[in-house]
Amino acid sequence: MKMLFRERRQIVIFGAAVLMVGGFVLFRYLPLRARIKTVNQTKAADRKAASEEAVQGQLIPVLEGQARELSESIGDYEAKMPRERELGAFLGRITDLMNEHNLKEQVVTPGGEVKSGELSCIPVDIQCKGNLAEMFEFFKGLQSLERLVRIEQIKLSNDADFSGEVRLETRAVIYYQAAMAKG
Repeated sequence: MKMLFRERRQIVIFGAAVLMVGGFVLFRYLPLRARIKTVNQTKAADRKAASEEAVQGQLIPVLEGQARELSESIGDYEAKMPRERELGAFLGRITDLMNEHNLKEQVVTPGGEVKSGELSCIPVDIQCKGNLAEMFEFFKGLQSLERLVRIEQIKLSNDADFSGEVRLETRAVIYYQAAMAKG
């Protein structure tokens, strides 16, 4: 009987030990392990966010420089859009530019005026003939004009005898501020 009692006691002790170990694993170890995993994931996400912020922080001076360049290139936007059409002066300036760059067979034709609120625009069809270097210089001259000009379309056609001259057909749009109605 003593042996049976001893065996029971050992079984009870062993069962209690298994329950304690099982309880520890189930109620303490596994929750702590899950929490550690979550903390490690949060740390990794924080490190990634910090490195992205560091990279973005390095981009700030670059972006500031680009903004400064854009501001300088735009200059005084309103000054590039006169309050009056001044179409004749502009067309004369285009003709002067073409003459300056030795372009031939010049045709400059203004289109119909388009109004939209305070802003109005006039399409201008330009045709001429010359070599590519002269065309390039002509477009640089257009870009440096004191008036806002947008090139909508460009068509370059090689001449039939391949002499190195090309025919330019382009549509430019000039802008001006429409006069406000006084009321």
